Amino acid sequence: MYRFIREDRRSNSNTKTILLNVILAAVSLFINGFGVYLTIQANIGAGPWDVLNLGLSKSLGILYGTASILVSYSILGIDILMREPIGIAMFIDAFVVGKAVDFFNYIDLVKPCSSIKTGIPVMLIGLVIIAYTQYTYMAAALGCGPRDTLLVGIVKRLKKVPLGAVSIILLSLATFVGWILGGPVGIGTLICAFCTGPIMQLAFNSVHFDAAKIRHQRITESFKTILNK
Repeated sequence: MYRFIREDRRSNSNTKTILLNVILAAVSLFINGFGVYLTIQANIGAGPWDVLNLGLSKSLGILYGTASILVSYSILGIDILMREPIGIAMFIDAFVVGKAVDFFNYIDLVKPCSSIKTGIPVMLIGLVIIAYTQYTYMAAALGCGPRDTLLVGIVKRLKKVPLGAVSIILLSLATFVGWILGGPVGIGTLICAFCTGPIMQLAFNSVHFDAAKIRHQRITESFKTILNK
């Protein structure tokens, strides 16, 4: 799988490669949305950011995907204000994942789980799907997700505060606000908070992928490449 995304594909040095990687990112994020959908259908409490999205959805009477887009583009706006690297795929991320969840909700693909015994396996399957699609999305080298970029941007500015501490603060804040708005908090929230990172690392290791070595192309570079070719 790792060999499929070759080094030349990750350079984004020409229009064809950029377009192929845009498609790769979009498909990856759509499948990623299915993983998110499963963690919600596990029905044992959503992940921290999904608690916020679902809380907004419930409070405003809007679809999950619309709430997710509002949150994602708000965070993306903060990333831009912080002058963090912004790539084409970040805009795709902010839209596709949420609307993919709406799509799977619409076709009613998986019923909500009725117990913890079925909910935990479904949630873990969702997290594994999220982890592997995160790999293919990041390997496109067209930008990280808005939330990851926000995390890195804050850590850069609070140099004495560890990344882990900043992550916990962000997740706790998202969970608290979402809970106040009526989002579902439960054991699944804790599973997502503490298992997402390790599962993602295991997935990356299984395909010999080092996210730190990926040099993400800024959106300005992408457009310059497209316009000059």
